[in-house]
Amino acid sequence: MMINIISKKEKDTVKIAKLLAQEVLRKPLKIKKALIIGLEGDLGSGKTKFVQGFAKGIGIKARLTSPTFVLMKKYKIPKKKNFNLYHIDCYRLNKPKELLVLDFEEIINNPQNIILIEWAEKIKRILPKNIIWIKFEIVSPRERKIVII
Repeated sequence: MMINIISKKEKDTVKIAKLLAQEVLRKPLKIKKALIIGLEGDLGSGKTKFVQGFAKGIGIKARLTSPTFVLMKKYKIPKKKNFNLYHIDCYRLNKPKELLVLDFEEIINNPQNIILIEWAEKIKRILPKNIIWIKFEIVSPRERKIVII
């Protein structure tokens, strides 16, 4: 199933992400590996705003910034005991293997992890097949097209 959404402003993108996060928390995660959401789109298309909204939606109070230089940040999910949110930014990666040194395989195999990956297309070949893809497209200076696959 594919869902197309037009976000008229940044607040809409945050709201959409919050709603998705709340839906994820509402349903028990009956999966054997981490829930992975791959975010794809040009610079300034809304990926980081989406992650910030998602984090708010699952109860994380910290202000998230993109981990462009550290590659990955980990946050405890307060509404789910022993669950973590990982925010990964692959913008600076040259090869997918570079992520493997950060215990990436262990992280994606833990069903208590939710992982949001900016620039996920750069590491597509090391990602499991069953991830949620969200594509962001700049429609105008304020509008974004968000496609959930």
